[in-house]
Amino acid sequence: MAAARTTKISWRLQEFEAHSSSVSCLALGKSSGRLLATGGEDCRVNIWAVSKANCIMSLTGHKNPVECVQFNMSEEQVVAGSQSGSIRVWDLEAAKILRTLMGHKANITSLGFHPFGDFLASSSMDTNIKLWDVRRKGYVFRYKGHTQAVRSLAFSPDGKWLASASDDCTIKLWDLTLGKTITEFRSHTAAVNIVQFHPNEYLLASGSSDGTIKLWDLEKFTMISSLEGDMSPVRCVSFSPDGSCLFSGATDSLRVFGWEPDRCFDMVSVGWGKVSDLAVCNQQLIGVSHQLSSVSSYVVDLKRVKQSGSFVIQGIVRDNEPLTEPKDPKGAALRKNYERPTTTCSSQRVKQRADTERPSPEGERRSPSEDEGDEKASSAEIHNAEDFKEIFQPKNAISRTPPKMSEPFPAPPEDETILATGRQPKDMASPFPDKMQAPPMASSTPVQRVEPTVVSSLKPQLPSAGGPSSSRPPISCPPQPQPPIITAKSKPQSKIIPSTRNEPIGLNVADFLPFSPNNRRAALNNEEAVSQIKKGHDTMCVMLSSRHKNLETVRGVWVREDVKSALDTAVSMNDLSIVVDILNIINLQPYLWKLDLCMTVLPQIGKLLQSKYESYMQTGCMSLRLIMKHFWVLIFDTLKAAPSVGVDITREERHQKCKACYKQLKNLSNITKIKAAQVGRHGSTFKELQLLMAPLNEAL
Repeated sequence: MAAARTTKISWRLQEFEAHSSSVSCLALGKSSGRLLATGGEDCRVNIWAVSKANCIMSLTGHKNPVECVQFNMSEEQVVAGSQSGSIRVWDLEAAKILRTLMGHKANITSLGFHPFGDFLASSSMDTNIKLWDVRRKGYVFRYKGHTQAVRSLAFSPDGKWLASASDDCTIKLWDLTLGKTITEFRSHTAAVNIVQFHPNEYLLASGSSDGTIKLWDLEKFTMISSLEGDMSPVRCVSFSPDGSCLFSGATDSLRVFGWEPDRCFDMVSVGWGKVSDLAVCNQQLIGVSHQLSSVSSYVVDLKRVKQSGSFVIQGIVRDNEPLTEPKDPKGAALRKNYERPTTTCSSQRVKQRADTERPSPEGERRSPSEDEGDEKASSAEIHNAEDFKEIFQPKNAISRTPPKMSEPFPAPPEDETILATGRQPKDMASPFPDKMQAPPMASSTPVQRVEPTVVSSLKPQLPSAGGPSSSRPPISCPPQPQPPIITAKSKPQSKIIPSTRNEPIGLNVADFLPFSPNNRRAALNNEEAVSQIKKGHDTMCVMLSSRHKNLETVRGVWVREDVKSALDTAVSMNDLSIVVDILNIINLQPYLWKLDLCMTVLPQIGKLLQSKYESYMQTGCMSLRLIMKHFWVLIFDTLKAAPSVGVDITREERHQKCKACYKQLKNLSNITKIKAAQVGRHGSTFKELQLLMAPLNEAL
């Protein structure tokens, strides 16, 4: 009798092209774990069934790239915020726009639905948080207090509190009924990326770019736990459904934590890269991530992941030591539980204050006809009618939500090397009406990808049926009328060379299969193949050797003297790549920065921001943020100070340095203003810098 094969603990479920341009945000439906919303630089929101590569619905109306998406609790509505600060709410069952909300002045960074009623919270790069009643045009409350962009919002399970996490390294807790801050937590040393309430107890979890997760007692307003992984930024956190443990998603890894005492139960390597969202369903954890225009989904089998034990490891998983059951798994403290209201939340429960009860000025200036025009311009294009009916319009009118209990995704055998969905590229269809499937190419890699290409025919390929079983019935796609194809002006190709790419650069498969005179491909012999591979190799080796030699020189100067001398040496080499390498090191060590160093770095930042390489731009942006954060107050105070009496050489030198830095910062402010007009993630980054450098325009 053959032995049963073991299955994988984690695997990639699928990878598909989600938008015609780069994907900027993702959100999973938390109730079912089977719905996925994606937002892209093409200004669309696409709705998908997890594990199926056919787009169910495409929502249009935004005129700027979509920066943030979120489902409500019942997964009947989806909200999306754009780069311009506008917010749109769609009813998925009715396939129509519900409301357009205007009020923010910059990119929307986070969105969240109230667990009861018709309230919605939003945050923006303008540092404001706004509470909206979806039934009205203007906002109900505006919460101000953060000094940098707010990255995450979460409502408490009882709907009375709102937690916000920000780049200013703080978490604020707001009382919705009083409209004011309850408390502020300040223990993180880097930007806080995510916050989430415990499903039952008065407990709040926060994950930060400093690599830690902190747990906060909401009765005593104290930190009770600080959990560390591998020091990579924590991007997602999710409590288990019963609240017994906490799942943490970081780059290519999942960790399972406990608290009181602090301990890491398990760590699972998952190849999801920078994971964007997590959901737990049927003893499986679903994670999604995106890169350029593609989206990937991953599954972790929680039945094979340790979720209990008492061995304290302080951030390091030690598999060679046994895990023992804790004597008191919940610690000494017994916390208060949330009380869910039996009725829905109404607008009367929110206390109106004189300074916040007015609707947004932007909302007041917009006439009803403008709002109606915006909402008429918004539409929901149903690409897969059968899937749409099965998910959003079930025959049972009492229960309108997708099924909450669904079959788990089947785990592939441990030795299986193909994609878990078992679909070949030729079986997968493009999610876009005006695109069709590219012919598959032979590859030695185990995972196949979908690469749609634009076709000139007016009859696009229809989605094909098939795919793995999931919580919803299998979909068959009969021929159906396609939406009319609207020809748009082709956008000029970006001159920016991205830091990450979907395909290798420099090698072309066609180079190894040249056409013979009779128009048939002829195989190359070994010498010819090696010659093709080595094309340009010698030149690249010379460049890398020279770069290595220069870096060794800079390192020697750093060891003998200091970081300022090393950076001066790098600048004198007239090689921007060397400057980037050095800046990437000192950007991670803020304590190395001095005013002298700023004077050297600022002129180089101007070159980096205008470089054609995305990685150079990212390094320049990071250095500029550090300088504004740590030195702007010093520069401003020094230049505004009254002249001293007598001779103070040290003060005079500092004044001259601050004056030089201010001049350079003004030049960089003009560059960021021009770059912020771009559309896409680069424009979004420069808009963030423009907001950060706004004090320059008001100062002096």
